[in-house]
Amino acid sequence: MVFLLSYWSYKNRVYDWDMPGYIGCLFQREYPASPEKVHQYTYTSIRKEASPYQFKDISGLVQPNKAVQFFKQDANAFSEQLPYYQIKIGYNIAVLFLYKLGFSPPHSVLLVSIISYFLSGLILFFLFSILFPGKNILSVLLTVGILILPPMRALSNTPVPDMFSLLFLLIFMMGLLRKWESWKIFLVLLCLILIRPDYIVFALTYLVTSFGFTYFSENRKIDLNYILQGIFFLALYLFIIKYYHFPGWKDVFYDTFIDRRPLISAQPANFTFSYYLHFLFFKLINFKKISLAVFFIMGLIYYISKDLWIRIFSVFIFANIYLKFMFFPASAESRFFFGYLLMLFLMLCYAVSKKYNGFQLRKIA
Repeated sequence: MVFLLSYWSYKNRVYDWDMPGYIGCLFQREYPASPEKVHQYTYTSIRKEASPYQFKDISGLVQPNKAVQFFKQDANAFSEQLPYYQIKIGYNIAVLFLYKLGFSPPHSVLLVSIISYFLSGLILFFLFSILFPGKNILSVLLTVGILILPPMRALSNTPVPDMFSLLFLLIFMMGLLRKWESWKIFLVLLCLILIRPDYIVFALTYLVTSFGFTYFSENRKIDLNYILQGIFFLALYLFIIKYYHFPGWKDVFYDTFIDRRPLISAQPANFTFSYYLHFLFFKLINFKKISLAVFFIMGLIYYISKDLWIRIFSVFIFANIYLKFMFFPASAESRFFFGYLLMLFLMLCYAVSKKYNGFQLRKIA
């Protein structure tokens, strides 16, 4: 079933505005001194595979977008956009790996999401099998039910790193629930930051949560490992954004929510803090569907479980949903928050499993 759903994702793959950016990163490695070649090869490779309608969409003609049209026409404008994509090192390495195996540039980008979707399905089934042993039908139903959800299907066939990062969020949850050693969790967090550097917030809040839980509920000793890991992650994040000349959060916010600039260098990303707060409040009102789901799951977790560890780490996941929203208030884009919502649901399943006789669910069966 997971394979069939993955095949559906492949047959319904989407060529959207993000694809040129990641393919541009691919060719930037080969032609670092020639923005014109990078620009030409990027759009030529997409034109070969995308339908005429899809190519028009990528060129900003279906939903008229002057900035996207300018990226298609001007190599320098396109080149200025690449740092937004280059900082996602882990994702670009995965794309490069598939490209070196012989896949075309567009397929290399799309297959990362499709393969991640397939592997995520396997991990979900594995997790549910651990949580509900002997309940194979339930595990299958839960796995398939999650895989066919609209946000999950949207992530599975689009050229963005979100499905790839969701795969590692599931690996993180597997490690969290199975109480992996700290160095294994460290490696998973490292991968997440390399895939999307904005996961620095997730990594640091996890370290703070783990440090606090260990200190106050277990040994009252300061574990330097958490501090050293936090310093390393922060240094890595700063290195990535400096090395790739990443414009910064303010530019991302401006280009995403205010006005997409054709030339970043020609127009500063100016907006006031009061504008940001007003915009955030407006978007928060439109965030009600995700908020309703989040508060409902949190309420169930706290009702079902009195376990301090479950409650504390549920709050950690809950907090990251709204921290993510504060930095990137895309209330209409559930793909940015779906991974955290899925983690919270898995924590609920863990709470249910622990309550009903150590993962056996005898009282429910």
